Amino acid sequence: MEEQSVTPSGKRKAPEESEVADTPRQGSAQKRQSVTRSCVHEVAVPSDYTLPKDGITHGTLSNPVYNGEMAKTYEFVLDPFQKVSVACLERKESVLVSAHTSAGKTAVAEYAIAMAFRDKQRVIYTSPLKALSNQKYRELQHEFEDVGLMTGDVTLSPNASVLVMTTEILRGMLYRGSQILKEVAWVIFDEIHYMKDRERGVVWEESIIFLPPEIKMVFLSATMSNATEFAEWICRVHKQPCHVVYTDFRPTPLQHYVFPVGGSGLYLVVDENEQFREENFMKLQNSFSKQKTGDGNKSANGKAGGRIAKPGNASGGSDIYKIVKMIMERKFQPVIVFSFSRRECEQHAMSMSKLDFNTPEEKEMVDQVFNNAIQCLNEEDRSLPAIELMLPLLQRGIAVHHSGLLPVIKELVELLFQEGLVKALFATETFAMGLNMPAKTVVFTAVKKFDGDSHRHIGSGEYIQMSGRAGRRGKDDRGICIIMIDEQMEMETLKDMVLGKPAPLVSTFRLSYYSILNLMSRAEGQFTAEHVIRNSFHQFQYEKALPDIGNKVSKLEQEAANLASSGDGKVAEYHKLKLEIVQLEKKMMTEITRPERVLYYLCPGRLVRSGHKHRTGVRIREGGTDWGWGVVVNVVKKPSSGMGALPSRGSGYIVDTLLHCTPGSSEGGSRPKPCPPRPGEKGEMHVVPVELPLVSALSKVRITIPSDLRPLEARQSILIALEELGSRFPEGLPKLNPVKDMKIEDPEIVDLVKQIEELERKLHAHPMHKSQDVNQIKSFQRKAEVDHEIQQLKLKMRDSQLQKFRDELKNRSRVLKRLGHIDGDSVVQLKGRAACLIDTGDELLVTELMFNGTFNDLDHHQVAALASCFIPVDKSNEQIHLRTELAKPLQQLQESARKIAEIQYECKLEINVEEYVESTVRPFLMDVIYCWSKGASFAEVIQMTDIFEGSIIRSARRLDEFLNQLRAAAQAVGETSLEEKFEAACKSLQRGIMFANSLYL
Repeated sequence: MEEQSVTPSGKRKAPEESEVADTPRQGSAQKRQSVTRSCVHEVAVPSDYTLPKDGITHGTLSNPVYNGEMAKTYEFVLDPFQKVSVACLERKESVLVSAHTSAGKTAVAEYAIAMAFRDKQRVIYTSPLKALSNQKYRELQHEFEDVGLMTGDVTLSPNASVLVMTTEILRGMLYRGSQILKEVAWVIFDEIHYMKDRERGVVWEESIIFLPPEIKMVFLSATMSNATEFAEWICRVHKQPCHVVYTDFRPTPLQHYVFPVGGSGLYLVVDENEQFREENFMKLQNSFSKQKTGDGNKSANGKAGGRIAKPGNASGGSDIYKIVKMIMERKFQPVIVFSFSRRECEQHAMSMSKLDFNTPEEKEMVDQVFNNAIQCLNEEDRSLPAIELMLPLLQRGIAVHHSGLLPVIKELVELLFQEGLVKALFATETFAMGLNMPAKTVVFTAVKKFDGDSHRHIGSGEYIQMSGRAGRRGKDDRGICIIMIDEQMEMETLKDMVLGKPAPLVSTFRLSYYSILNLMSRAEGQFTAEHVIRNSFHQFQYEKALPDIGNKVSKLEQEAANLASSGDGKVAEYHKLKLEIVQLEKKMMTEITRPERVLYYLCPGRLVRSGHKHRTGVRIREGGTDWGWGVVVNVVKKPSSGMGALPSRGSGYIVDTLLHCTPGSSEGGSRPKPCPPRPGEKGEMHVVPVELPLVSALSKVRITIPSDLRPLEARQSILIALEELGSRFPEGLPKLNPVKDMKIEDPEIVDLVKQIEELERKLHAHPMHKSQDVNQIKSFQRKAEVDHEIQQLKLKMRDSQLQKFRDELKNRSRVLKRLGHIDGDSVVQLKGRAACLIDTGDELLVTELMFNGTFNDLDHHQVAALASCFIPVDKSNEQIHLRTELAKPLQQLQESARKIAEIQYECKLEINVEEYVESTVRPFLMDVIYCWSKGASFAEVIQMTDIFEGSIIRSARRLDEFLNQLRAAAQAVGETSLEEKFEAACKSLQRGIMFANSLYL
């Protein structure tokens, strides 16, 4: 069928008429949608761009076609999106290909590589993870042969025509002005949606900004809802057209079933045409209510965040067993079972002990592949339990895949899975990244995951990524997704998850000292930190949102003018008084809620008023919702985590408060709704965690609370008590007076109390105070809300992101001056030259140790152990007891970290000193690395910690990379003895299973 074009209005046009515009505006999207396998093509073009001479061979900008000789031929007919992408590449223009995992994006990348071979140019292929780079290297080498690899710990054929590397390596090359880049025509960025990553997203952004304009880019991405916006940014930064080819076509359609835990049977909720089956969903909900009546205990099963099959929870385990058995009976294998916990993956796999999916011939092949794979290990490592325990599982066609496995086992599982020798794979979501390893069926053991902050439902983007593994192109007529849920789920939540839009790509840009120093040490002048900030995707997204904010302000101002003309002066005057009191009280509460002042008064039974932040991390509009009065149950200190706010505020404390909530919302329920009930609705009291700064008033009143608050009756008795208090104090509950009751003598607070009392006298004397004109009061409250919103939006427009980053840049430069990295004229000094070369660990802290002599007093084993504190690693739950030769260096490291954090705080950077020390210094592997460096065996060192073996190896390899950077830094500043020490530390690590070659290489 001839592919026809659809213009944005949706009318069909004949192909020859479809060249809608030959002088497109910047970012104007000329859409072409094929009638068959819908692919949308758009192009962003710079405003001053002179169009090339379009012709029969290459089509036009808005309708690219390629009629020349192909650089590469395929054994299959290209899909529309692949055809359009190839046409864009042949026009020598950048392109973003956004499509599902199994759609065939790799074919586009391979075409770019084939073009470069044809035109005698070089290509760089970047991927977010070393493991993915290794896999990609193997795949491309099979196809093209002349392929090299550069990751932090491996370099193979660095002069090859195609170089596969991690994005960090590319950024380093760009900073150092590598010669290789002069010969590169294309850079392929795989998995570009990784730019969302909080820690590493900035690496992609900087690499894209620094790439020379003559290099063209190919971006491969999972589906994202703002692909056009990304292309517009590329177009602005590089002053060249950038095409978007988007398709949400799935070569193999999916069916989505739900399995209720403890129930039996599957419910088809979304069919292969993406239609939501409501009648099946209702049957599913009914099965839960039947379960509840049938078994009072069942509904509580696995409440904590939808987790199933904890040790000893037989029902969950047998459910997984039931599903896997059913999948095998119906010939729906291979199956990938996704869990959000590594331990859970292993428990599920072990619970399959009665099942066997491989024939004797397949078992023999597994043995052969297994034995070949472990040949790269030495004798003693081959008998590690982590290796020996895997073989019986693998022989039966069952495997585990997660980041904590030994790399050799993880790669072995991938290879066996690709060969069809693994029928049931228990994996974490990392398996859904990267190489295309599809299955027929995908099972989700839970719909909630813990993201480090809270238990939340998985987002549609995550669901799309994982469910995309179901359905093998050319083998299955449909893919099957089975979602296990262990409690009733709102229909909309399920719909959003399965049919929701893919997530947009949002910038996580930040300024690091590494970047600032590298930019200062570059002589070209064009790349300054200011240039990077101005050209960041973050700034682009911010500026793009401004016109919408402006329109909103205009609408609100119109509404405010209408309200003002309908109200009278007295109402406005009365409201102004109320508003002034609220603002002064807010200011006063900021001072009062300092822990040292308020904790004494927050005893159980005290009545408090609050805005609130629920544990799900959703901040409810403070001040927007009147929470009413609640009762203090308990105050707890928050465990510190990550980078925090300024230490002076009381955000480190949580006040557990009984609050009046909407009926049916419960702490452990699927969707807690702790919000004030609607008028006339009888709510329930629930204990809600409130951060201390969100307490907005303290009452003089205290009531006694029952010792056990679990029964609903006990909590409802407090609701009755609160209602009685409300009728006893119609003017409002008496508040604690900071001066008289709390004995605060601070002159500023004494003055605030006087001002508030004076305004309250005026308010009570005002004629409106006793007035009952409800409409007047309503319209006037709305006027106040509108004014507040206008003020907030205008503030947002004024508070330019650019300015925020400029201020941060100024403060960070001040830190660099204080620490001696740069001088008064921002010229990089010796210390700064060392820091420029370190991007694996905290560059400020480690250069401090290099220059203050800490490393000089240690031998190379201690140096390796101390350096391990800079490498991110899973947190160990065990108490750390260090030997004396490590305890002192660790103490020096912590003191240096505290000093650096204090300097940053003094230079006005938002930083919590204690949290900085805790998040930067991670001593969990010091002992392990020290003993390994001194020659201990791997079997001995894994006994010393509860951290997964794979995580230890990954950390050791990053440590090796880090020590190499330190060696280069010491060399750059002429510290020969330190250089030798770092090199010796490196060599002492590089042996055995820790540094065994990847099976892909």
